[in-house]
Amino acid sequence: MLRVLCLLRPWRPLRARGCASDGAAGGSEIQVRALAGPDQGITEILMNRPSARNALGNVFVSELLETLAQLREDRQVRVLLFRSGVKGVFCAGADLKEREQMSEAEVGVFVQRLRGLMNDIVMGLIETTRGLLPGAGGTQRLPRCLGVALAKELIFTGRRLSGTEAHVLGLVNHAVAQNEEGDAAYQRARALAQEILPQAPIAVRLGKVAIDRGTENIPTRDRLEGMAAFREKRTPKFVGK
Repeated sequence: MLRVLCLLRPWRPLRARGCASDGAAGGSEIQVRALAGPDQGITEILMNRPSARNALGNVFVSELLETLAQLREDRQVRVLLFRSGVKGVFCAGADLKEREQMSEAEVGVFVQRLRGLMNDIVMGLIETTRGLLPGAGGTQRLPRCLGVALAKELIFTGRRLSGTEAHVLGLVNHAVAQNEEGDAAYQRARALAQEILPQAPIAVRLGKVAIDRGTENIPTRDRLEGMAAFREKRTPKFVGK
């Protein structure tokens, strides 16, 4: 049963220093709202770039990085909930139109910054001369989630998955039927946040760190074979008489 009783505070922007939004009239592309009452400790991040379906553009990423940096220092924030202010879409991935206007060096810097967000947001896309590849670490994260064979199939075919298909594969934790208000996914996400909220904060924090660091260094078969080949190549060979 979902708890729907909570006191809402107004949305507010946490502007990134030195950035001016190119989004819809009136506003920052990233806004935050802290819930109150029984949901105090849950903070929502609203992604609001309707002109580009919340695509990950330079201003969008700058504002989001700045927002996360500020919230990271706020000990009152226990759970972060990402939410889209654009109806029918969460995030369209990388802003390829904006990317076309960047130099190669600018793309490199932008992708590095984007990688810092990929643990919290969907994988982006980078454009190459041969087509589209999962960017910002997508080729590394997907095999860890689904295994090498299935990851290759999805990347090579560029297949789009429905929410139900993603759930069956284990790519997402939950898939819910839409409700009349159009916010079924948000309601499910908030219910999950409410489950996390009463847990011991230090235990949750350290558990997250341990899991993240552990999965960054999982030795895949390809990596082990590559390391073995590298060592063999570098190891001096002595031939006896």
